[in-house]
Amino acid sequence: MCLDSLLLFTPSSFDNSLSLSLSLSLSLSMDADPLEKSSSLSLPLILGEGQHEQAGGKVVEEVESSFHHQTTATTSFLKTCFNGLNALSGVGILSVPYALASGGWLSLIFLFLIAASAFYSGLLIQRCMDVDSDIRTYPDIGERAFGKKGRILLSIVMNVELYLVATGFLILEGDNLNNLFPGVELDVAGLRIGGEQCFIIVVALIILPTVWLDNLSLLSYVSASGVLASAIILGSILWTGAFEGIGFHEEGTPLKWNGIPTAISLYAFCYCAHPVFPTLYTSMKNKRQFSNVLLLCFILCTICYASMAVFGYLMFGSTVQSQITLNLPTHKISSKVAIYTTLINPISKYALMVTPIVNAAKKRFPSHYNKRLISMLASTTLVTSTVIVALAIPFFAYLMSLVGAFFSVTASIILPCLCYLKISGIYRRLGCEMLMIGLILPLSAAVVVFGTYTSLVDIIGHL
Repeated sequence: MCLDSLLLFTPSSFDNSLSLSLSLSLSLSMDADPLEKSSSLSLPLILGEGQHEQAGGKVVEEVESSFHHQTTATTSFLKTCFNGLNALSGVGILSVPYALASGGWLSLIFLFLIAASAFYSGLLIQRCMDVDSDIRTYPDIGERAFGKKGRILLSIVMNVELYLVATGFLILEGDNLNNLFPGVELDVAGLRIGGEQCFIIVVALIILPTVWLDNLSLLSYVSASGVLASAIILGSILWTGAFEGIGFHEEGTPLKWNGIPTAISLYAFCYCAHPVFPTLYTSMKNKRQFSNVLLLCFILCTICYASMAVFGYLMFGSTVQSQITLNLPTHKISSKVAIYTTLINPISKYALMVTPIVNAAKKRFPSHYNKRLISMLASTTLVTSTVIVALAIPFFAYLMSLVGAFFSVTASIILPCLCYLKISGIYRRLGCEMLMIGLILPLSAAVVVFGTYTSLVDIIGHL
């Protein structure tokens, strides 16, 4: 690209700026990929006097943006696979045995169907981004498909999902710490606070300084241990079952119709990483390999989830709790390894989960405000609100079921399909792809309706 010519640009002359605009436009169109040519040729060839300066600036921005995109896309296939596995593997692994116990052995079919649908919708996200090189984030896809309303919708779904997942982290911490140290109580001004509530508050106080940090690069490296943590948890639980006297003797139930909505919702929660996929895609050195990255990540994570579900159900049967770590004997070393690994992982990831919400809140304030003070105020308010929600709704499985049924299915399956239909225009003609999406959308909508209803009924019934 003609980057050196940018140093010669002066808007004092209409003829000079017009010729520069033409040369830069032609240079961009020659260097760009076929799918990017439309954006590079979007400027009119003949400009009015009031337009040439603005157009010149736009061309300069396009050149700099394109140069930035080229220099930042340096992530290798292996590193992208690791990042994808880290995004897909999370605390959902603790709840899949409970999901299987809720729906019975045949509910595993839905785990594989959801995994296949989520994989397909991930490919649709890639295709949406291939249409327009300016698409860099998940909300960008919504704006490209449905304008500003689409961007707002996707942003709301993303942020609410992140908020509830962060709240679930606190509930998980409180449950497992109370299991390790039972009988803890606190009396404050005549108000009795139970063990779970105490630990939720303590963990929130530990997490709060990490949320105040402006530079989370160190935390991002710490949180990258998610893949290793999931492997350690699975290995520790298998060790407990095989060598600590528990065994794999439970037969289970073939099918429980009344528990199917809960099972499907929890399975869906395991595949809620789609808002991260655009970032992974744009960071890849060879973007043609992204579909292979998705395939490998989904296969490995699905094997991990299915293994945990099967072995956990065989170990504890219908008595398995919402987090399998709550069933483990706390005096066994392998159990302690699984529980402590479960405790460390959410603490390291909490700040990264809520950072997009804090950044969105900071943008609502005028620029002349003290940014550091506003950031700390927004972070503190956010952590406090998640503590209140965690204390009010201390039901990990039901809350994650709600997140999975409504937000995960919406953000990871329904919205990618709708955006692809609008951006590609394939809804105008009947074909195999249209039939595939036409089958996925109504089934996903049914999961949203029935799963959300069941989760809300369970939460209200236990309040």
